[in-house]
Amino acid sequence: MDIHKEKIYTIDDIARELGVSKTTVSRAISGKGRISRETRERVRSFIEEHDYRPNVLARGLAQSKTYNLGLVLPGDYSVMDFPFFKECMNGICETASEYNYDIVIAMMDGQELAGGNRLVVNRKVDGIIMTRSMAGGTKAERFLKEKQVPFVLVGPSEDKDVVWVDNQNREGSRELTGILLMKGMKRLALLGGNRAHLVTDSRFLGFRDAHKDQGIPVQEELVFFDVEGYSAVVKAMEKILEAGVDGIVCMDDFITGMLLGYLREKELRVPEDIRVASLYDSPRLEMYRPAITSLHFDTRYLGRVACITLLKLLGEEVEQKDTPLSYQVILRESTKF
Repeated sequence: MDIHKEKIYTIDDIARELGVSKTTVSRAISGKGRISRETRERVRSFIEEHDYRPNVLARGLAQSKTYNLGLVLPGDYSVMDFPFFKECMNGICETASEYNYDIVIAMMDGQELAGGNRLVVNRKVDGIIMTRSMAGGTKAERFLKEKQVPFVLVGPSEDKDVVWVDNQNREGSRELTGILLMKGMKRLALLGGNRAHLVTDSRFLGFRDAHKDQGIPVQEELVFFDVEGYSAVVKAMEKILEAGVDGIVCMDDFITGMLLGYLREKELRVPEDIRVASLYDSPRLEMYRPAITSLHFDTRYLGRVACITLLKLLGEEVEQKDTPLSYQVILRESTKF
């Protein structure tokens, strides 16, 4: 037996040492219930001196809480989507840890919650963060609402009863597109992703807003959605090059990468032959030659805001300044004249 090992105190030990009841100790720890200021200070001083850590399992049982949060990732995300979800997850996990919560990860298969159903039915989590918003909502969202499970959606929602947080995709798209139009690019093509994803709609609305601001009609025949593979890029580019566009706006870095591959294959130079911009930044866009003009979002902070929002729904007292989500337009060589 190690005689130098420090004693691990329980609530029973603290109550016995101070000559008070376990209830009094619990009230002093939680800050709830009526006890004198002197007693509360005695308990807290003892706790600080002996580095007491409440047993999370016991605390959870007492409050009917698990101190787990579910994080639901889309099962169909691609390798190219991974940086976004990784950064968002980092922000969520770091914030949850600050408030003594753990993260349990589940996947969403299409519109179904898949393994996440067990998290709800078996009461393994106190709330859930969903990381993809879909047009018309999902069966998973409806299931969570039916079971009255607190949840937060990362991305916009068409349902007024759903709590959601999102980057300023529409606002950022509007500003970046507006800059390109003011630089003299009057015929812009747009390559977009899956139309069922509401982020796609947000970015398109911003693209349209910028044209409306400057009285320039959107060339509808140059707007392409569901560009999710190289063959779709090839098909769209055949029409784009025939139309003699001034520039191409891609909705994300994945589409941008496919486009640049096509342009290299056709020996078309950026920006000399055609200008390119992306509505979502990633480190690789800066490393391309030329580097690509893009919109930068703090995805880690987005994850933090999502977690903070869920913790507030769960009744936690959160010390967080309400710093709004923002973006940065990064002008690089790909759009220079």
